[in-house]
Amino acid sequence: MDMAVEAGVIKQHLIDPEICIRCNTCEATCPVNAITHDDNNYVVRADICNGCMACISPCPTGSIDNWRTMPLVRAYTIEEQLTWEELPAELTPEELEAAGVPADAGDEAGASAAPSPTQAQAAVEPIEAVFNSAQYGATVPPWSAAHAYTNLFPPKTPTTATVVGNFNCTEAGFESETHHIVLDFGVVPFPVLEGQSIGIVPPGVDAIGKRHHARQYSVASPRNGERPGYNNVSLTVKRVTEDHQGDPVLGVCSNYVCDLKVGDTVQVVGPFGVSFLMPNHPKSHIVMICTGTGSAPMRAMTEWRRRLRKSGKFEGGKLMLFFGARTQQELPYFGPLQSLPKDFIDINLAFSRTPGSPKRYVQDLMRERAADLAALLKDGSSHFYVCGLKSMEEGVVLALRDVATEAGLDWDTVGASLKREGRLHLETY
Repeated sequence: MDMAVEAGVIKQHLIDPEICIRCNTCEATCPVNAITHDDNNYVVRADICNGCMACISPCPTGSIDNWRTMPLVRAYTIEEQLTWEELPAELTPEELEAAGVPADAGDEAGASAAPSPTQAQAAVEPIEAVFNSAQYGATVPPWSAAHAYTNLFPPKTPTTATVVGNFNCTEAGFESETHHIVLDFGVVPFPVLEGQSIGIVPPGVDAIGKRHHARQYSVASPRNGERPGYNNVSLTVKRVTEDHQGDPVLGVCSNYVCDLKVGDTVQVVGPFGVSFLMPNHPKSHIVMICTGTGSAPMRAMTEWRRRLRKSGKFEGGKLMLFFGARTQQELPYFGPLQSLPKDFIDINLAFSRTPGSPKRYVQDLMRERAADLAALLKDGSSHFYVCGLKSMEEGVVLALRDVATEAGLDWDTVGASLKREGRLHLETY
């Protein structure tokens, strides 16, 4: 038995609500389902967390990396954590001693970082193995990726950006509306790379009078700006008008952003992200698999490669895009995609709600292009990026597994290499 648990003390894992941007990365990553959330906070179940640390590296803000030495009987409950607006202070040695905790128990708890697995943990672990797509997602960037700057402006001290563009990048006249927003930072340093994200803080307060927390959006522009040489970034934002059950609801931040006018100012935090970055070495291949606004980082990567190609200073490898939407009219950037040279990018579009046509998803297209994907899986210079709704992730990784297996490759070996070498990145929500 863990000595710290035997002594009645744990190093409880907590999430800082002041820093957290509610991106859901931790909950999606946790292999034992120890993390949950409500409309207010993301929290960790002390009776389930086994200190595996799988959630630490993917967190874009560092809010996940917080610990408190606590008497086991006084571990903070989920109900308590959900009401927090800031983390509680560490208990003093006197408070711990008063609770019957030995003076050196905190050190023992720190060595283990969490209690040993309990019966509650065992209950959430599957009896038989199931396919876990998240386990193949890399948390390290490609070896040739540029250095990413992060958290230059945390939630407590956001910076201000000015709207210099707002365009509907889906076909007008349809219920689903996605906007391309361009924000300018003036003389304030705000360097971003393709694959990073920023947070927008909507004005006002929520139903209980709390200031709205930031919403995260992937950057859709390349590193030298939406307009080359300018200190600006672009975002791809879908106007949310219904929830996941199809009931009418107006997304607080998405509607705010989509309604912005040129000249308006917004509060921005970030940037975030250190791993979902593109390779920079010559002849590197990029396979991009996305749905909806998951196209934002793919647009950024494609545009950077297009500018490099135009300059004649970079010998790029293959670019392959699998892009899914319900209909052609709802597909962001459909028009600009058609103007890209065929020898520059291999575009594959899947529509799941086209009247009179069978449903087609990105994983269906991937299987149709199995021979090309198999060749790329065999090439150590190939990098794979998946971005979109969480529901797509498993199907995409399963398609990669099937393509590898049919090509005579051992998926366990291939999948492990992709993760270890930072060549398969999953960013789903």
